[in-house]
Amino acid sequence: MGYIEGEDRNQIMLFPEIIDEYVSDNNSIRIIDEYIKQLDLKSLHFKRAATPLMGRPPYHPKDMLKLYLYGYLNRIRSSRRLEQEAIRNLEVIWLIRKLKPDFKTIADFRKDNKKALKKVFRDFTKLCDEWELFGKELIAIDGSKFRACNSKKNNYSSKKLARHLKYLDERIENYIQELDHHDMAETSLKKPDLKAIAERIQQLRDRKEKYESYQRKLKQSGENEISTTDPDSRLMANHNNVEVSYNVQTTVDAKHKLIADFKVTQNQMT
Repeated sequence: MGYIEGEDRNQIMLFPEIIDEYVSDNNSIRIIDEYIKQLDLKSLHFKRAATPLMGRPPYHPKDMLKLYLYGYLNRIRSSRRLEQEAIRNLEVIWLIRKLKPDFKTIADFRKDNKKALKKVFRDFTKLCDEWELFGKELIAIDGSKFRACNSKKNNYSSKKLARHLKYLDERIENYIQELDHHDMAETSLKKPDLKAIAERIQQLRDRKEKYESYQRKLKQSGENEISTTDPDSRLMANHNNVEVSYNVQTTVDAKHKLIADFKVTQNQMT
């Protein structure tokens, strides 16, 4: 008895004559296609939803939205991965009709339409409610911590700023004393680089001014922390580590395990 053998790589094979035969009638991507067809992207404020009259034609935002939703449902978040799927994945080839947007175009679409994508989520939730897919009897709420781009060094609390300012005051005082000391020691064998020391003092004073401005912002806002790269992120405990993160709360309905709502919060304990 032999083994199960694969096809001969040199044998000529024909794909279906039409792209529509690539996808079965009950494939979920047909729902994505039909749902997005009926959306009014202008009312949802998608960029380039109006037909451009000048310049190079862009990709239609409906095609980009189809690709984005396909990646979301199949856990493909990378723009470069989605670029590859548009070339090799028959489902994606069917869904966006053999279009091949590059990774930067995909990334820019997500970046430029953040608010519009949230509106699509709300619209789809309303549609599921009209179809009575939500049981509205039992829901579950869970939170996940997502690490932000903001590093710990760029996250400041009142205590941290006070500690930094105290350290800078001590360093500035030490440098000033060093200048006074060298002024008195005129017979020193090695003359100090007074210009370098003065520049260093100015650098420390600039840092002090920056930290003092952060203190003023904290006082005016009434917040406990300030993050300079991702302003909404906060220092949180995540898997036994403390990282600057976002806390995403998700509400799921028990009937069909559909997401009913989500919210990004700064609350560290939920």
